[in-house]
Amino acid sequence: MSKNSWLIPDNIYFLNHGSYGATPRIVLDYQQQLRERMERQPLAFLGRELEGLLDIARQKLADLVGVNSDDLVFVPNATTAVNAVLNSLTFQENEEILITDQTYNACANAVKHIAKRWGLKVIIAKIPFPVQSPLEISQAILASVSPRTKLVVLDHVTSPTALIWPIAEIVQELNNRGIDTLIDGAHALGFLPLNIREINPTYYTANCHKWLCSPKGAAFLYVRGDKQAIIRPLTISHGANSPRQDRSRFQLEFAWMGTDDPSAYLSVPKAIEFLNSLSIDGLLGLMARNHNLVLKARNLLCRALQVNYPCPESMIGSMSSIIIPNYAWAAEDLSRQLWEKYQIEVPIISWGEASLIVRISAHYYNSIEQYEYLAGVLNYLLFGQR
Repeated sequence: MSKNSWLIPDNIYFLNHGSYGATPRIVLDYQQQLRERMERQPLAFLGRELEGLLDIARQKLADLVGVNSDDLVFVPNATTAVNAVLNSLTFQENEEILITDQTYNACANAVKHIAKRWGLKVIIAKIPFPVQSPLEISQAILASVSPRTKLVVLDHVTSPTALIWPIAEIVQELNNRGIDTLIDGAHALGFLPLNIREINPTYYTANCHKWLCSPKGAAFLYVRGDKQAIIRPLTISHGANSPRQDRSRFQLEFAWMGTDDPSAYLSVPKAIEFLNSLSIDGLLGLMARNHNLVLKARNLLCRALQVNYPCPESMIGSMSSIIIPNYAWAAEDLSRQLWEKYQIEVPIISWGEASLIVRISAHYYNSIEQYEYLAGVLNYLLFGQR
């Protein structure tokens, strides 16, 4: 399978798969076939066939993440899922929601919005970075829990620091304390082996359009069975009063939220099939390949820039964040220069008072030579060295 299976031109150094993903040609072609099928007879497709097609897609996805398909629904993105859960819950004044200082900004905003509505307190756990072990993460989070904690919202893979957190261990301890968990696994699917049943969170969401490479606008929300009756979509539609008894209200409401293009959801099985074809060991083999490439890239960048590793290899999936000293560049200016002059697409994030984070991603279409080029350009721009 060629690296040209993606549409990204050869003259672009695209090292930022983590932000929005990138969809292969074969998956986009399949999506277009679905769209044409829909437009040939819209009523038959949306009114008669869609439910069964969504069932097939949900089953493929449920098998991948280790849950019953009845416990999972499609949503456009993880942010929508987080908002759906938060807007469905009820609280008592002065209860607490725990997040961290590395919580994805959109989700932190959603939490603060709900907190204002209900008169809640948002507790922000401070997470170290650099970090020496996963234990530092779990200790910082659990130390911030109090008797008033109603909900803990955590990233499975952090956005700025690209760390895999010990979510299973943290969730187990919070379950023991009777505290509900909402896990934002936006990056997790296709990034790391994922078994939600083993993690056992109250709520879990992940994007399909990032590391699983589906078309944009495909994600899922898992809700544990005992909570499904209270979780409703942000858009209330026909499922709210459907007389049907063959499906849960949870499934009926999320399955139809008004006329939309469902082709991204329906293309998820094709994306899974394609990624499985890229390695003799299937998706697990591809994830291992991407992991090994990003480790090699991290090593060469740290050597070239003469900086330390900020975390152990065990906390890295297919992304790695590297802290570099900076005394001259604003993050957005360096990012713009890398793209406009050198055609390098890579996130540059402000970190602390005099540092930047460079967050690299690795997928099948990337090669080690691209990171060597990045290292040379950064050395020149930051230190005047070629």
